[in-house]
Amino acid sequence: MNPNNQQSTRQEPAPAAQPSSGPLTSEELQLAARNHSMPLEALRREVTPPGLHYVLTHFDIPDLDVSSWHLRIGGFVERALELSMAALRRDPAITVPVTLECAGNGRSLLEPRPLSQPWVLEAVGTAQWTGVPLAYLLGKAGVLPDAAEVVFTGADAGVQGGVSQRYARSLPIREALRPDVVLAYKMNGAELPPQHGYPLRLVVPGWYGMASVKWLESIEVARAPFTGFQQQVAYRYQSSAGDGGSPVSRIRVRSLMVPPGVPDFFTRRRFLRAGPVMLEGRAWSGEGAVTAVEVGIDGSWLPAHLDKPAGGFAWRRWSLPWVADPGEHVLACRATDITGATQPLEQNWNYQGMGNNVVQRVNVTVE
Repeated sequence: MNPNNQQSTRQEPAPAAQPSSGPLTSEELQLAARNHSMPLEALRREVTPPGLHYVLTHFDIPDLDVSSWHLRIGGFVERALELSMAALRRDPAITVPVTLECAGNGRSLLEPRPLSQPWVLEAVGTAQWTGVPLAYLLGKAGVLPDAAEVVFTGADAGVQGGVSQRYARSLPIREALRPDVVLAYKMNGAELPPQHGYPLRLVVPGWYGMASVKWLESIEVARAPFTGFQQQVAYRYQSSAGDGGSPVSRIRVRSLMVPPGVPDFFTRRRFLRAGPVMLEGRAWSGEGAVTAVEVGIDGSWLPAHLDKPAGGFAWRRWSLPWVADPGEHVLACRATDITGATQPLEQNWNYQGMGNNVVQRVNVTVE
């Protein structure tokens, strides 16, 4: 099947591999070698450098020539557009600080373990994304009445679940018309790196990273829900393989701690000296502002101080001074957002391993 024909040609996807309780498979190790997470010590930085920001690439990284590349906008619009990068750079631009997190972050902690990219906790990063507001370009194209969704298709092609496809996702029209959704051609003030979607990518603040389609080539306004693989099969909260599930969308509230002290090379267990220690980290939520972070020290919870966030959907620094006594300790952190949602203390298992925002725990030895 031609990957470009995903929307019109459907086939039953191959059954997914069953979750495992055994060691990592060779396929998982291969995925882990291709993709990378953000080292937790990078939480000290308000903005994540591109090389430290998490990366998930479903297929191959396309090798695109910007001189011949064009963005096509069509479908249920008054006028179709075809725009070069030079034309896009002449349009009004915005810069938005956004925390992106992979929907599968925390998957490898589940038991049994869903088989896919084996993230632990670090599939996250925050960057300043610069580009054209999506709503501006949709306004130029003239979205017709009764439009339901906007479909975004990237240049990356491959096979997943037995379905040949280009990576494609959709957004409800109300989300696509938000003023902060951006078609980004810069990351942290510089040209997009190849692994982050060069020459153009979508960035959807507040949504898990699967919505922010990279290597963007076309935008189509549709009157009916998109039925592509990445929308209807992948990225679902399912209780079992046969469960149709519900779609993954906004990021669940989460906090992470900068591991204090120094690590053991192999186990990553932490060692530090007795005395005053500043515990710190970041917290974020796709549902709105983080309103509180608590730090657990051996099961006792204390409120942390919260700094001002850099933006509506950028992470927020938290800190708490601790006097470390000699011995073994377990540190933890949990966040609450404006909706009242709080991170769970126990894993919430689901078949694809999505949205696992369980509380982080850090084992430390104080010498």
